[in-house]
Amino acid sequence: MNQRSNPRVLLRLLGLLRPYRLRLALAGLALLLASGSVLLLGNGLRLVIDRGFLAADTQALAQTLVLMLVVVAVLALASALRYYQVTWIGERLAADLRKRVFDHLLTLEPSFFESASSGRAAGEIASRLTADTSVLQSLFGSSVSLALRNLVMLVGAVVLMLVTQPWLSAMVLIGIPATLLPIIWYGRRVRRLSRTSQDRVAELGRYAEEALSGIQTLQAFTHEAVDKAHYAQRVEQAFDSAVERTQQRAWLTGIAMLVVFAAVGLMLWQGGQAVLAGTMSAGELSAFIFYAVLAAGAIATLAEVAGDVQRAAGQRSACLNCSTRHPLSSPPHNPPSLPKRHCVARLGWKTSISLILAGETPALDGFDLHIQPGSGSP
Repeated sequence: MNQRSNPRVLLRLLGLLRPYRLRLALAGLALLLASGSVLLLGNGLRLVIDRGFLAADTQALAQTLVLMLVVVAVLALASALRYYQVTWIGERLAADLRKRVFDHLLTLEPSFFESASSGRAAGEIASRLTADTSVLQSLFGSSVSLALRNLVMLVGAVVLMLVTQPWLSAMVLIGIPATLLPIIWYGRRVRRLSRTSQDRVAELGRYAEEALSGIQTLQAFTHEAVDKAHYAQRVEQAFDSAVERTQQRAWLTGIAMLVVFAAVGLMLWQGGQAVLAGTMSAGELSAFIFYAVLAAGAIATLAEVAGDVQRAAGQRSACLNCSTRHPLSSPPHNPPSLPKRHCVARLGWKTSISLILAGETPALDGFDLHIQPGSGSP
C-alpha cells in the first residue's frame, strides 16, 4: 500500500456514481439556480441604491426589495435541495464503497492480512475501511459541491465585474493568479502531511486492536505499562502530524484570502475616486464591490477545498487498492460436477498441504487419508 498519493485516483470513484445520475442532475440544477440567485442579488443591490435611495423613489425601492425577496426565496429552496441531494450522494457513495471493499477483502488470501509492516494488518485495514471512507464521504458530500458552486459564482462574478467596470476588474483579477501559487505550493505539502497523519491514525487502531485482542497474554506478562507508553507515543505522533497538517492548511487559506482581499481594497480606493469624480454611480460601485467580495470568497473556498482534495488523496487510496487487488487463489469458474450414477470407490490420499500464510512451511506434511466405500470417516 505504500504508493504515492495522486488526486487522479479519486476519479476511480466516479463509476460508483453512475446509478445515481438523476440525483446528480437534480443537484447540478439546484447548484446553478443557487449560484445564479446569488449573482442576481448584486444587480438588485445596485437598483436599490440608484433607483431607491439616491432617486428617493419609494415605489421603485419597494418593487426592487420584493424582487430581491423572491430571489432569496429561490436561493433558499435551491440551496436546501442541493444540500440534501449532495449529502445523500456522499453517504450512498461511502456505503457502496464500504460494501464493495469488504466483499472483496473476504476473497483475498490470508497472507494479505499478515503483513503488518506493509500496512495490511487486519486492524489497520478495518480502521481505514471506516476512516478513509468517511473522508471520501465528506469530500464528495460537501467539498465537491462547495467547489462547483464557488467555481460557478467565481466565473459569473468575473463576467459581471467586466460588464460593470472593466478597468476596475483588472485589479481584482491580478489577485487570482497570485492566489494559485500558494495553493499549488502548499497543496503538495498538505497532501504529504495528510498521508503521514492518516498512516499514524491507522497505526493507532492497529496497535490498540493487537493489544486488546491479546489482553490475557499482555496482563499475564505484566506488560501494561510498556503498552501504555508505546500507545501514548503513537498518539502524540499522530497529534503532531495533525497539527503540522493543520498549520499548512491555515497558511494556504490565509495567504489566499490576504492576496485577494488586498486587491479588493485597492479596487475600493480606485472606485471611490471614480464615484467622487462622478464617472461612476454609487450603485454601480456597490454592485461591483459585491461581485468582487463574492469572487474573493469563492477563491478562498476553492483554496480550502483544494486542501480537502489533497487530504483525501493523501489517504493513499487504501480502500481502492484493496478493492482492486486480485486474490492469489480463487474458485474455478466451471467446476466439474459429480457423477449422478451410483458408484463404489475407494479414496486414498497422501500429500503435503501448504496454506498461504507466512512463508511456504507446510501446514500438514505426510498426511495420509483412506476412506472405504460406505464409510464417512478415515
